[in-house]
Amino acid sequence: MEPIARRRVLAGLAATPLSSLIPGLPFTSGPASAAGRAVAPTPDVHLTWLEGQPGAAATSTWGTPWPKGAVPGDQTFQLAGPDGSAVPMQTWPLAYWPDGTLKWSGHAIAPSSPADGYTLTAGTSTAPAVPVSVTKHPKYVEVDTGVIKARIPRGGRELISHLWRGDVLTARQGVLVSLRQDRIEEDEERPARRDRSESTIRSVVVEQSGPVRAVVRIEGKHGSWLPFTVRLVFFAGAESIRLMHTFIYDRDGSKDYIAGLGVRFKVAMRDAAYDRHVRFVGDGHGLLSEAVQGITGLRRDPGAVVRAAQIAGTKLPDPSTWDQRVTTRLQYIPQWGDYTLTQLSANGFALRKRTKQGYGWISVDQGNHASGLAYVGGVTGGFAVGLKDFWQRHPAQLDIRRAHTEEAEVTVWLWSPEAGAMDMRFYHDGMGQDTYPKQLEGLNITYEDYEPGFGTPYGIARTNELTLWALAATPTADRLGAMADQVRTPPQLINPVGHLVATRVFGGLFAPVDRSHPDKAVIEDHLDFLFDFYRKQVDQRHWYGFWDHGDIMHTFDEDRLVWRYDVGGYAWDNSELSPDLWLWYAFLRSGRADIYRFAEAMTRHTGEADVYHLGKWAGLGTRHGVQHWADSAKQQRISTAVYRRIYYYLTADERTGDLLSELVDSDTTFLALDPIRKIRTEPYTPDRHALSIGLGTDWSGLAAAWLTEWERKGPKADLAKSKLLGTMETIGAMPNGFVTGSGLYDLDTGRFAPVTAKTVSVSHLSAMFGQVEICAEVIDLVDMPAFEAAWLQYCRLFNATAAEQTAECGAAFGNLILRQGHARLTAYAAVRLASEALATRAWRDFYTGDGYAATLPWKSERVTSTLTPTDAAKWVSTNTTALYGLAAIQNLALVGDKIKTF
Repeated sequence: MEPIARRRVLAGLAATPLSSLIPGLPFTSGPASAAGRAVAPTPDVHLTWLEGQPGAAATSTWGTPWPKGAVPGDQTFQLAGPDGSAVPMQTWPLAYWPDGTLKWSGHAIAPSSPADGYTLTAGTSTAPAVPVSVTKHPKYVEVDTGVIKARIPRGGRELISHLWRGDVLTARQGVLVSLRQDRIEEDEERPARRDRSESTIRSVVVEQSGPVRAVVRIEGKHGSWLPFTVRLVFFAGAESIRLMHTFIYDRDGSKDYIAGLGVRFKVAMRDAAYDRHVRFVGDGHGLLSEAVQGITGLRRDPGAVVRAAQIAGTKLPDPSTWDQRVTTRLQYIPQWGDYTLTQLSANGFALRKRTKQGYGWISVDQGNHASGLAYVGGVTGGFAVGLKDFWQRHPAQLDIRRAHTEEAEVTVWLWSPEAGAMDMRFYHDGMGQDTYPKQLEGLNITYEDYEPGFGTPYGIARTNELTLWALAATPTADRLGAMADQVRTPPQLINPVGHLVATRVFGGLFAPVDRSHPDKAVIEDHLDFLFDFYRKQVDQRHWYGFWDHGDIMHTFDEDRLVWRYDVGGYAWDNSELSPDLWLWYAFLRSGRADIYRFAEAMTRHTGEADVYHLGKWAGLGTRHGVQHWADSAKQQRISTAVYRRIYYYLTADERTGDLLSELVDSDTTFLALDPIRKIRTEPYTPDRHALSIGLGTDWSGLAAAWLTEWERKGPKADLAKSKLLGTMETIGAMPNGFVTGSGLYDLDTGRFAPVTAKTVSVSHLSAMFGQVEICAEVIDLVDMPAFEAAWLQYCRLFNATAAEQTAECGAAFGNLILRQGHARLTAYAAVRLASEALATRAWRDFYTGDGYAATLPWKSERVTSTLTPTDAAKWVSTNTTALYGLAAIQNLALVGDKIKTF
């Protein structure tokens, strides 16, 4: 390929739109401006439910994107059902295009009988008949949905002091409970001492106040440790509250062990013992349906009508109508006040009960996957609670205590006290790796980058989602089943694929699934195989657990026929080479619910457990390893906002928004830690005016955070914009642009120091952690030809010949790998430069690179020699899967009409 001079590049960018030069390519020739262009009318968006129409009243919060320049920043919207009837909705802005037009809007609907879809249009929203209201008092905040009312103290220990349904008090004293253990028992040692503490509230902030949706954020600690953020989300007309609980682990793992972590409420019990009910939903809609005092199965029969009423959970007839041989002996029928359901593993739960404290437990039953839903109350009302991902996040537990008294107690244990203490200790003693040379030798054998003191969980986090109900009566079996379904899979409204593609969000690097060409159909089959294989592996290999749920493994062991769960850096993936993006782009182009839920779980995990939120490494993530926090490489490439922002914009989820905001100042982490400290050949001391920052995995992570803060108009939006544009400008001014490899960054100016010499320093990893995607976005947003030329140079040359690299940059890039993953860079350059030759080469790179070949078996085989039977595909690795998936998706979107096999 003839070297392309920068002048030719810039001329190409200003030329005729590429879509007219290469038919079918989705990009225009460069970043468009709203100026001088007619603003198109706001398009109608036809929304559907992710898993299909819910079977019961449902709420949903979601985000919808809009084309650049099409929708005014202050646009209001309305929602209509299939028959055109207005649906109450709340709207708020999530992000803006640089020209001030709306890029993403957030929306929420209140519970109602759901339609199978809705139409979102410009207009004025209809208010709910009874809006949710928020009343602020000096000592508390009160939220009223029109059905239930919650009082939220501004201090003290209670998240919710009182929860009413109408004028009836349902529950009170809602607190967080933690159990702290002073040591981990070893083998047959005596049990360790445990101390219990409750929440301490530091602040209460109303984030939204209706009319459809209200959000209250509560911050504090679990006593004197474990900082938390709880969000209470209310909807107009709802009888439930969504509770999002996030805690940060603020210990180093060597002491103060979590032995229990839960949410606890006291529940008013007003009815006779035989009119009080306990419900647990187990597998599917399987149900434990019992009364505190059962009158079925007795030696004497109270009567069929009486028995039927108790089974149904309705009020029993007056005892005077019963067979008096029962009513005169009611005092001899046990009252079962305590129930406990434990889910200590992914495939096993157990339920037991007892009459009261101090007396023996009776086994009730066991099963596989409990739903995480429990109810206690009576015919005049009760309290239900559900924990999402209950069995997937084991060990979890549901407790009901003293249901036979005037006030029961319900505890949802996020970490079960019966599971033993949460063991966060590092898994080996260092094996003598006390110097950098020794640590590099360790890296060369186990692929683990070890360093003393770095394998700490201090600062990682976890978020759990609960739903609380204040109910007017004991729910029917069908109602409980529907509630359990919504706990397992909260209803989610989504945008049509065509609209997501048309708005060109997330870089415009995806197009709808297309099987119209036989070669495309083969690639689609391969993409389906890879996702389905990993989905099954999660279940077959039991990739579940409190800290593990959402992650996948890195590399397979062909000899043991298991994933290398215990081999250094080959174990948990921790976002290595962007499986997060593969999954999200796969969803964006398909709308598949199973892909969405897989990606959602990964985003919840990788944004919390793989990233530090406190301490000197706050804002950095941890490289792949045996434990999610074990590896000593703490880097931007794992914490990068590009892995979280898709989920945030699709759901308007506030917690994910917090994660994005945390990263805005993460450039300061380079003062605390040099990412390449072990391999530097020259002396280097971090200097705030001359920080060595890589132009690949480092800069792309920073750029993603700055872009997101800028477009969200966050509190540091101006600073973020300045740093993004400043670094883009100074990268574009470097003689070799991104090929330079790194630059000296000034924290105060937000710019790289000038570079005069042509330097070549290229890594196969640089662009593989979201840089492709973030560069596509910023180039589409910002008219900066020099920066685009620098990126296109990198895209053109990475997979080019050594001679071509030398001719343009002064030296060859070296023996690079991941050529298949970089095929999408070639495709991007093909579109921006209207190059047929590059389009052809993009497919050659894809088919002949060092990734998955078309000649592979593209199937798995059954393995029965492992601990449990599983499917295995020895040729599959997560690095290659993620890069194949992204290269396939983006090549098909960019140069799909030029597809050619090699």
